[in-house]
Amino acid sequence: MKFLYNPPFILKRMFNEFYWQTTNGKILLTFDDGPNAGNTENILNALSELKIKALFFCIGEDVQNHPNLVKSILNDNHNIGNHTFNHNAITKLKFGNALNEINSFSSLMKTEYNYDVKFFRPPYGRINFSTPQLMNRCGLKCVMWNLLTYDYKKDLKKVKFAVDNYLQANSIVVLHDNIKSKNFIVESINYIADRAAKKGFEFGSVDECLK
Repeated sequence: MKFLYNPPFILKRMFNEFYWQTTNGKILLTFDDGPNAGNTENILNALSELKIKALFFCIGEDVQNHPNLVKSILNDNHNIGNHTFNHNAITKLKFGNALNEINSFSSLMKTEYNYDVKFFRPPYGRINFSTPQLMNRCGLKCVMWNLLTYDYKKDLKKVKFAVDNYLQANSIVVLHDNIKSKNFIVESINYIADRAAKKGFEFGSVDECLK
């Protein structure tokens, strides 16, 4: 299942064990698909200037390929979440294969960085009725969203439209740390921060927002 901007209420009720919004009324920024050389650094610099902490849903292959970027994310006190090892849609995999995709990522983070992964986001946002069982088996919490920015469409206007119409005080915002959003990711972050400030919204850390 994949959804526009803010998923429908009925779906949130069906999967009410997942995070669809923050629990403390603050905005949480999340970044899918990294780390990505030439992009992650820009994201980290922008977040540092704004004093915002974020949750990076990384891909195992990219974690292997860019260890220095992983260290930079952690050294800046951001959190890393599980986005599977190969970015395969878990809904298209057999249960055992999906389990391996998820556990392989968590094992890599534990072995190489002594980091305990707590949160998961499914590639492409695709979930089904087996996903809660996967989460229980892996010991992870599934983090969805209530604001998908569509930055991967390579169009800043789409990002601004999404933010202008769907940003809430309790938003979990999806951005992407990949080549598709690279040219305007910093502008996207700054735009979200500006709109949040004008509406009186605050940003929170993972520990604050996902209790």
